[in-house]
Amino acid sequence: MQVTEKIHTVKVPFKIPVAPDTVIDRTVYVTLIFGREITLIDTGVKGAHDQLFAYIEQQGRKRENIRTIILSHSHPDHIGSAKTIRDVTGAAVLAHPFEKQWIEDTDKQKNERPVPGFDMLVEGPVTLDSILEDGQTLVTGDDFRCQVFHTPGHSKGSISLVFTEEKVLFTGDALPMPGDLPIYDDMATSLRSLRKLLDLSAGANTVLSSWEEPVQGKEEISRRIRGSIAYLERIHNAVLHHHKKHNETGMALCRMVVEEIGLPPFAANPLVAKAFMSSLALVDRKDLFNF
Repeated sequence: MQVTEKIHTVKVPFKIPVAPDTVIDRTVYVTLIFGREITLIDTGVKGAHDQLFAYIEQQGRKRENIRTIILSHSHPDHIGSAKTIRDVTGAAVLAHPFEKQWIEDTDKQKNERPVPGFDMLVEGPVTLDSILEDGQTLVTGDDFRCQVFHTPGHSKGSISLVFTEEKVLFTGDALPMPGDLPIYDDMATSLRSLRKLLDLSAGANTVLSSWEEPVQGKEEISRRIRGSIAYLERIHNAVLHHHKKHNETGMALCRMVVEEIGLPPFAANPLVAKAFMSSLALVDRKDLFNF
């Protein structure tokens, strides 16, 4: 869908096998910037290049016009088609240095963060051509400018982008989706990034999150970001409550919290448990949710 004159998004569906008899449907949004050249922000999962190429051709452009691929972070649903797109177009691939290792060595990522169906989601590794730093201004195609902001929490090197002229804020997976799988590396870091995104959103009329369709209008943007904060607060309080009451950690505690906040049973998995456990280091922090 077209968001602004130059910015479009494409919804990419995919499936994750979470058990032998259970497959869940997921989606991720890829952002495309149509300037003199085309910039992709993320690439979707393995095989998504066909959908992206078709969309580009529907807009009267050629796949070879893709000259830059910005990866918001290294997780499978964001880097899955990067290898093929790079091979077909020769586009430069950019990401934060903290994501470099897992992008360039997907086997290492698979071993260290074993997402179900990893090989179904990722084509393989891709070498970065350049790294992106916090506060950097990036110009693509000599005619489109954005500013890079480091917003870790969901992953160590997650980035968000501000398109000042377009009044668009791209957040990747930095905004937890209330009611969805709560996957983040660290609670405190995620909250610091949400504070930053609240500030950055002041000049935005549109927020592009990889979880959902564009969020538009200043009131709706504020509601969406504060909804993420409230969701993390609910999780944090549930973790501390059940840990204190039952003296449990790990998967046992994860299952209790998953049940309390109303998530499906498959949400009790190692990635979610890791996210929940980060709250236990913050027992004495009374100021966490003072925004």
